[in-house]
Amino acid sequence: MASNMLIDAELIAPCGMDCAICRAHLRKDKPCPGCRGDDALKPAYGVTTCIIWNCPTVRTNHSGFCHECDRYPCKRLKALDKRYRTKYGMSMIENLGNIRDLGLPAFVSKEKDRWRCPGCGGTLCVHVGRCLACGTPRPTK
Repeated sequence: MASNMLIDAELIAPCGMDCAICRAHLRKDKPCPGCRGDDALKPAYGVTTCIIWNCPTVRTNHSGFCHECDRYPCKRLKALDKRYRTKYGMSMIENLGNIRDLGLPAFVSKEKDRWRCPGCGGTLCVHVGRCLACGTPRPTK
């Protein structure tokens, strides 16, 4: 199995994004450590432009998730969710609901299965719709 199949709780962003399936995390050259990783190791555009990561509530409640906020779901999260549902077929709000309802360990386990490449066992990339290791397309529902 490919080494990039390691999906763990530290790779689940406050917005519900599974950073393990992000193109920036999966790239071979200077992979992003994920939203909860060291800001110094992240691409500058992610640190400066992410509307969720730069939310004052998220920055002060670093260990939490957006669904724990009094303003959930805020307009920032709704906009991000709409973009990801439209472009990539993935919903942050659905992910957050699963984290809340199933618990983080069960959600992470579900993500491992959901994003496992049927071709090589690596991780499918949400942003390109295929496995970056072998090129197998992401299965449709």
